[in-house]
Amino acid sequence: MFEHCPELQRTHGLVRQFAAMLESRDATPLPDWLDHLAASRLPALASLASALREDQAAVVQGITTPFNSGVNEGRITDLKLQKRLMAGRAGVPLLRHRVILMALLRRRHL
Repeated sequence: MFEHCPELQRTHGLVRQFAAMLESRDATPLPDWLDHLAASRLPALASLASALREDQAAVVQGITTPFNSGVNEGRITDLKLQKRLMAGRAGVPLLRHRVILMALLRRRHL
């Protein structure tokens, strides 16, 4: 499937390894996985490894526990996006309306 792009093949393998950690809720392989990311010779993955190492305890917590703040993070992202899109052109009522609409649209696609 990725024979023509070795970088994509390496990336796919690394993503699957991380997915396996998430599925099994086992962060034991995380340090070695971060080493593989850093050694991948792909700048974006090496940068990701560096960022994840900065808060490795939180990453381990995210892998090993069933609790997360994904829904809240998504809503915060939606709110920030709407604020940037409107760029001061409208007030709080319109922002509120657009955020509620975004939440309804997100629910339909889940």
